[in-house]
Amino acid sequence: MVSGPLPGGVRSGRVGPEGFAQGLIGLALALAAPWGGAVQGVPSLSRQLGTNVALPRGAFRQTTYPRRSQLFQAAPEAVFPPAEVVAPPPPEAFAAPAESFAAPAPPAAPSAPPLPPAPPLPAPAQAPAAPNGKARAPRPAQPLRGVWFTLNDMGTLRDGPKLEEAVRQLGALGFTTLYPVVWNGGYTYYAGTVTQQRQLQSFTLRGLQGQDPLAELIRLARAQGMQVLPWFEFGFMAPPSSELATRHPQWLTQKRDGTLTSMSAAGEVVWLNPFRPEVQQLLTELVLEVVSLYDVDGVQFDDHFSLPIAFGYDAYTRALYLRETGRAVPANPEDAAWVRWRADKLTAFVRRLRAALKARNSSLIFSLSPNYADFAYKLQLQDWRAWVKAGLVDEVVVQLYRPDLASFTAELGRPEFAQKKVPMAVALMAGQRLRPTDQLLLQGKVAATRQRGLGVAFFHYAPLWDAT
Repeated sequence: MVSGPLPGGVRSGRVGPEGFAQGLIGLALALAAPWGGAVQGVPSLSRQLGTNVALPRGAFRQTTYPRRSQLFQAAPEAVFPPAEVVAPPPPEAFAAPAESFAAPAPPAAPSAPPLPPAPPLPAPAQAPAAPNGKARAPRPAQPLRGVWFTLNDMGTLRDGPKLEEAVRQLGALGFTTLYPVVWNGGYTYYAGTVTQQRQLQSFTLRGLQGQDPLAELIRLARAQGMQVLPWFEFGFMAPPSSELATRHPQWLTQKRDGTLTSMSAAGEVVWLNPFRPEVQQLLTELVLEVVSLYDVDGVQFDDHFSLPIAFGYDAYTRALYLRETGRAVPANPEDAAWVRWRADKLTAFVRRLRAALKARNSSLIFSLSPNYADFAYKLQLQDWRAWVKAGLVDEVVVQLYRPDLASFTAELGRPEFAQKKVPMAVALMAGQRLRPTDQLLLQGKVAATRQRGLGVAFFHYAPLWDAT
């Protein structure tokens, strides 16, 4: 989620056990007070530190997090920002499909892109029927109060009793929306078949009790009156070694010097070309599969549903730009016309993707969690202010991961937060790797958003409980 800079990093907080308990209760009151949410059942926090535990998975980085609460002390999560790349959970976490796929050698990249440009994006074939024809429940009247569930929360997501208790606690604190990860590192984390049919994946996520974690989360959230919006975390981003990248190298875009990768909080990543119809088709199929198989309230993309400004110099995009404008692509990636052309191409896909989503069910929410608007457009080609103006997104949760209350409050003065066309909220960092956010700082940020009538969402679940 966080590909933009974190100015100064996130401050850590170390307080005693009484401070932990007071901080959690204070955060609960800050969340619940304006909307009447109950705060009964807030867990007390332990004096003892739990064991540092790393997920038993291959990853760009293995990280650990000290466990400090009794509530989820057995969860083997490591904590890191949303963009962190984590390989699939261990084999015992999954049910193998009926058949296995032999991975063929990666196809050779074409020497020249196809011209003319491909026709408009077709509807995906063999999409499963919607789970029901009923409209979703109306959105809560109060400002959004959300939390992300990442791969590092799998210790909770995959354990039925833990998940039930987690959702109960969130409901008691007045949370309205859950964002569980379903697309990370080129893999899907729900019981679908699109990636398996495309030979991009050979596992299906299962819970410790054999359950479908996403279906179980939805069931529990419904009982608490909460919405569930599956989160397509990686957007157009993928690990260089993923099946997605190695099997479809022609789908990748590049920098002017031919470089295919960039460094981010996820480590080294490649970028799928968002202008290619094949890439657009894949994401459309994934979105429609999720909303067809599950009774969700919508979907969410974030700042990886974009393209870093340095990219777009692949042969396909060069030829497409030349055909449409009569000019060669500028050498300067910050050239205004070149930036506008790429941003408009991305906007056009957003329009088609939204249309496909709404055709499936008009009440489904298209949510976006971008960086602040100037950064998103100038550095990520994500013109989300235009998306809001055109009615292409239904809610916006802006990432403001600032190190202190003064800089955070200053950012809230940006004009995009004053718009009233769609619900607005602010994403807060609950903790980062070994550095939980100071509990007083987190409470101050919640209060600042409340004063402006904005919603708030916390990244992510585990440190929200263990860092306050």
